[in-house]
Amino acid sequence: MTIHEGEDTAIVIGAGPAGLAAGAELLRQGVKPLVLEGDNIIGGISRTQNYKGYHFDMGGHRFYTKSKEVKELWEEILGDEFLKRPRLSRILYNGKFYKYPPEPIDAMMGLGVFESVRVILSYFKWKIFPHREVTTFEHWVTNAFGKRLFQIFFKTYTEKVWGMGCDELQAEWAAQRIQGMSLKTVLMNFLTPNKPKAKSLIEEFHYPRLGPGMMWETCAEQIDEKGGQVKLETKAVRLVHEDQQIRKVVASCPEGDTHYKASTVFSSMPITELIFRLDPPAPDHVIKAAKALKYRAFLTVCLIVDQDKMFADNWIYIHDDTVQVGRIQCYKNWSADMVPDQSKSSIGLEYFCNEGDELWTMDDEDLVALATKELEDIGLTASDKVLDGCVYRMPKSYPVYDSDYAEALECIKEYMNGFKNLVSIGRNGMHRYNNQDHSMLTGMHAVRNMYLGQSVDIWKINGEDEYLEAGESEPISTASLAEEVK
Repeated sequence: MTIHEGEDTAIVIGAGPAGLAAGAELLRQGVKPLVLEGDNIIGGISRTQNYKGYHFDMGGHRFYTKSKEVKELWEEILGDEFLKRPRLSRILYNGKFYKYPPEPIDAMMGLGVFESVRVILSYFKWKIFPHREVTTFEHWVTNAFGKRLFQIFFKTYTEKVWGMGCDELQAEWAAQRIQGMSLKTVLMNFLTPNKPKAKSLIEEFHYPRLGPGMMWETCAEQIDEKGGQVKLETKAVRLVHEDQQIRKVVASCPEGDTHYKASTVFSSMPITELIFRLDPPAPDHVIKAAKALKYRAFLTVCLIVDQDKMFADNWIYIHDDTVQVGRIQCYKNWSADMVPDQSKSSIGLEYFCNEGDELWTMDDEDLVALATKELEDIGLTASDKVLDGCVYRMPKSYPVYDSDYAEALECIKEYMNGFKNLVSIGRNGMHRYNNQDHSMLTGMHAVRNMYLGQSVDIWKINGEDEYLEAGESEPISTASLAEEVK
């Protein structure tokens, strides 16, 4: 069946943080949006899965921002359901647990005097003789922490996440994700605890009572209540354009293909998929650039454990190459209401992989068995304590910052700038490793650019290394982002 919708519509593709923030902003501008989501669940990567009443967060999403308007929107959406939570995370390395971010005394006690001296000497060596040309993750972290601490606390986990060497991963990722951190910063934070902290050092954050999906499900409900529409299982499969404008979006849904006339389009689908779905097709060189962009996937094995307390951390990084698991979440420590039975715990073991590889295609039953064994191997619980388990796979979760990505992305951006009514937003829509607040801001400012005539360059949001980490409560300035949009 083919359905034709008659009115020109402001269309948002994707019901994750960027798309829903764009939808909410459209309503503020008096425009009723149509949000198309191909999946059967709201939230994108920031969803919450429910298995037998246990709630599982796909990745562990802290709600922390320097943006006043993002914080106000979060609080407006959830009110009292928005909890303030303490942060505790540790690294498991060489059979011992270390606090992360590192604390000097804790690290020294775990590493011992001899190794601690090696770390300090390594730090000063690389301060005196740093990498002059900082192009890779290894260069960036070594300059900030020294080679020895890089090898202990960064190398193994990072290579699990990305499936590539730290000498291949680009430095830009470190500048965005380990913002404002160095060994000096860690020491100063320890000596001056009241000093404003970089985001990676923040000790508390907000969190929805039933996981991040609760935020986005409520946001979608509010869009519907105010006259917009959020349609699930409705996948944008073709964007028909003419004279540098998207004329209609063809969406596949259970009832058949639906054709929507488009006034404006804000797309948070992976930018590669957007390029492939243009009709007529993009030029060959743009398609070639889109094919050069890569994504890393992950899957979470969720286990229900017959144990009321597992560990105190929100999450643990596993720097151990004898097991495949990269990070372990304890959802009960994010919010007690994530677990319906307080005598039990729910644990998420995260495995980083590529779509189609051995881990990705492994049977769920085998993955549950693997996670159960690895949980015991690293000493967190006995296998016979695991009562049940399930698996959730998340494709295209991490935009890869390899040596080819920057040139390819620049080619796509140049082509996309030619469209008058199409903007790509969000983490996957911009192939940028954005947090939720950054993704939301790209959606909000994209709408304002289109409808209010603002000239905010959304590519500068989370794009100038550590500029967002200037102070604990400093709002993001629109003026600092403003640039004539070409």
